[in-house]
Amino acid sequence: MGRARLARLHGIATSYEPSPGRSVQITGDTVVAVLAALGVDASTPQAVRSALAAYEDRAARALLPRTVVARPGRPPGLAHLPEGTVLRVETESGTAVEGLAASGPVALARLPLGVHVLHARAPDGRAAGAPLIVAPDRVPAPPGRCHGFLVQLYSLLSRQSWGMGDLGDLADLAAWSGRALGTGFLQLNPLHAAVPGPPTDPSPYRPSSRRFPDPVHLWIEDIPEYARLTGAARLRADELAARARALRTGVLDGGALIDRDAVWALKREALELMCAVPLTPGRRAAYCDFLAEQGEALEDHATWCAIAERHGPHWRGWPGGLSDPRSPATARLRPRLLDRIDFHSRLVWLTDQQLAAAQRAAREAGMGIGLVHDLAVGVHPSGADTWAQQDAFAAGMSVGAPPDAFNSRGQDWGLPPWRPDVLAAAGHAPYRELLRGMLRHAGALRIDHVMGLFRLWWVPEGRPPTEGAYVRYDGEAMLSVLALEAHRAGAAVIGEDLGTVGPGVRAALAERGVLGTSVLWFERDYGGGEGGGEDGEAGPEAAAEPASASEPAAEAAAQPTPASAPAPLARILAPDEWRSACLATVTTHDLPPTAARLTGEDVALRERLGLLAGPPERERSRARSERTEWLRELVRRGLLPEGAADEEAAVRAVHRFLLRTPARMVGARRGGGPAPAEPPRNVAGVPELAPSDRRPRRPSVHPGGAGRLPPPARADA
Repeated sequence: MGRARLARLHGIATSYEPSPGRSVQITGDTVVAVLAALGVDASTPQAVRSALAAYEDRAARALLPRTVVARPGRPPGLAHLPEGTVLRVETESGTAVEGLAASGPVALARLPLGVHVLHARAPDGRAAGAPLIVAPDRVPAPPGRCHGFLVQLYSLLSRQSWGMGDLGDLADLAAWSGRALGTGFLQLNPLHAAVPGPPTDPSPYRPSSRRFPDPVHLWIEDIPEYARLTGAARLRADELAARARALRTGVLDGGALIDRDAVWALKREALELMCAVPLTPGRRAAYCDFLAEQGEALEDHATWCAIAERHGPHWRGWPGGLSDPRSPATARLRPRLLDRIDFHSRLVWLTDQQLAAAQRAAREAGMGIGLVHDLAVGVHPSGADTWAQQDAFAAGMSVGAPPDAFNSRGQDWGLPPWRPDVLAAAGHAPYRELLRGMLRHAGALRIDHVMGLFRLWWVPEGRPPTEGAYVRYDGEAMLSVLALEAHRAGAAVIGEDLGTVGPGVRAALAERGVLGTSVLWFERDYGGGEGGGEDGEAGPEAAAEPASASEPAAEAAAQPTPASAPAPLARILAPDEWRSACLATVTTHDLPPTAARLTGEDVALRERLGLLAGPPERERSRARSERTEWLRELVRRGLLPEGAADEEAAVRAVHRFLLRTPARMVGARRGGGPAPAEPPRNVAGVPELAPSDRRPRRPSVHPGGAGRLPPPARADA
């Protein structure tokens, strides 16, 4: 009982429900391992007693929680303060609010929005300080109802790209679609910095850093120093451009796969040439301002990149104390790597400039939102972020998903989780800084696995996903930080809330204005009412498909496997039954294309990949039933006048269905129309389909010919 109580005090659940009414206890070894990752020794009964005593002693002496959260009309809960305690606030602007007493908590909620410091002094002489986050009630709402494209940037290549889509292509798509189609947003795949290769880690959902973008997306010719190359450097740059043309032609005209590593090798050499060109005074001043603004975070990131060039990206194996960013050895090495640190810092700056230009192009084209950036749920265990912020990550742990009715093995995504205790003690500064960076040039932010703001399934290293445990985060604080940073950026927020969602999570997200994610195939009446699933329910995705593969799972989720015939399908929700506070799509980047779904080719694809949960004929029967039901529904509603046999018309019809829903945002996957059997981009447990994302979406150029402008994209799958 003592160990279970200790676990609960530290936010560790000692049981979970894989299905309604069924509870599974967490093993004692798992509880001990997770507590150890939080710095708590529970290995013996005496250790448990000592840890409990230490916790209770700290709680008795503490005047303030580690982080205090307030919002308008909702003062923080400080009723435990001794009578006569005096509060003082240092605001982030540098002013002081003195002498707050009994009415202090109410007054705190009236302070300006921001991250302040709260000081408390009790009559008995005890004193304490804590970060005070004063946040708005809600994140900004999208400016009216709008539609947009879901874009995998790598595949957006034009006749000017260096073998894969770049930020110039993105800016052109924004400029064209905003003006020609009235598009309101472009949702992107994560553009986080990847773990370098070769081979580069293929998944954008397992990056080296979420704090900085990947320079592989740079539009090389747009960099001013490119035009200023002369002599041998100019000749070499022209040779690199010719090789890039060959890569591009192979993809566009020869059916070749996108080769990210080959593209990066060419771009990197070109960037080396450009970085040898002195910046003009104005650009030098802008670069210096950027370095000052980004501070230690960028210096650490660039230092990791420079050391990784020498010793490889896996920092835990670096020699001589270099695994510690604050060690004397690292401090001695930094000056010797100054040129390489500057090179990698320059690349971040150049990428930031082009991201700003793309968002500017979107807004100038009339987009109400513009770019929607995607925040992955975690980072690579050996990447730059885990090196620079080691204290913030739980050593020896990985994020995943527990076993449930659809996946008896659970999932291990290979991503180290943040420690909730360290986040709280730091006023959630790592999270705040991450959000601020992501929102620099965004009109909205999509948060992958948004349920992770409340709890995450931790899997101890070396154990199967079945032997994990849920660890709780301070959801109110995480949402308040999100609301504050979104408010400052004027950006909307979309949460990917597919799958099993904990009790109260969807209600809390909705109350703070965070939009959900609704996928057409999953919007059925599962007995929970409104589409998207109710709190504590297995959401629509879990009821029909593998768990969302946007989390780079090590194990593939499975569909329900009835003993004989397919279970009856739940009723399709009518358009007016959908929730309005959502981004509505037909499919996602990690599911089969719509055309495949409407022809039945998705079953053949999953069979080829070994992802079928049951006998192929049963899966084909279920798919036929679902397909027939949907085609009848579309015809009945007058959305498919061409008839069910017309595949392209059916693709258009499902998007017309979306437009009849009240969804605030409606998204269509951008592309020229993939073949029905084209694989999805990020299937859990299938490494060969993890997004190296080498498959273009039938890239082509604008009918006008040679420009960068992308083609009018069919709103397909």
